[in-house]
Amino acid sequence: MTASTAGWRASIITIFPDMFPGPLGLSLAGRALGQGSWALDTVDPRDGATDRHRSVDDTPAGGGPGMVMRVDVLARAVDIAAPEGDTRPRLLMTPRGKPLTQARVRELAAGEGVVVVCGRFEGVDDRLVAARGLEEVSVGDVVLSGGEIGALVLLDACVRLLPGVMGHPDSGTEESFSAGLLEYPQYTRPQSFEGREIPAILSSGDHAKVARWRREQAEEATRERRPDLWAAYASALPHDGRMTKKRPPRE
Repeated sequence: MTASTAGWRASIITIFPDMFPGPLGLSLAGRALGQGSWALDTVDPRDGATDRHRSVDDTPAGGGPGMVMRVDVLARAVDIAAPEGDTRPRLLMTPRGKPLTQARVRELAAGEGVVVVCGRFEGVDDRLVAARGLEEVSVGDVVLSGGEIGALVLLDACVRLLPGVMGHPDSGTEESFSAGLLEYPQYTRPQSFEGREIPAILSSGDHAKVARWRREQAEEATRERRPDLWAAYASALPHDGRMTKKRPPRE
């Protein structure tokens, strides 16, 4: 897959290049890819293998189950994807990495693009991280079969923030994590569904009250569902009454 002249470019190092663009070829990301708002290319490490079997892995040093991806083969792939002078961040998808956050996604989306290494098997030779300056990234406290699914998640999160990809300019700001909170609940027609009504305040026409209600709902959802986010949010608030409502979490 060949990259275009788009300003934001993703290079994926994977032994399964056919997994890309995958779902990124559809919906908003796919439309933006077709319009040249971003570009995607893949590098298969097997193309840089030196044996007739195109091997990319070997047994783990010290013994143990499974196989480990070789540092020399992957380093050659990184050098192809990001030759000298390429300043894009180099990421390694791994459960050992720092959790991906919306703040980091915004930083990546504001740059030139990313180079993403997708590990497989028992992981990659750890010397690759220092040798090629990789940033280890995790998409959650789960173990996947490989880094490709995590790479798709990361790219989708970045691409949707590129200029012009989302229709409304506020779509990327009024959502979960944008202000350190989960998003407030959303509603649309019909007004009544199986005896459940849209909250009356949303039809009041009072934009100030609607904004306050939405902030209260966002705060309550964050307190109850993500105490880690709530603790960070609450600690950053000046204790001058700016918190819209102080309510203990539900038991």
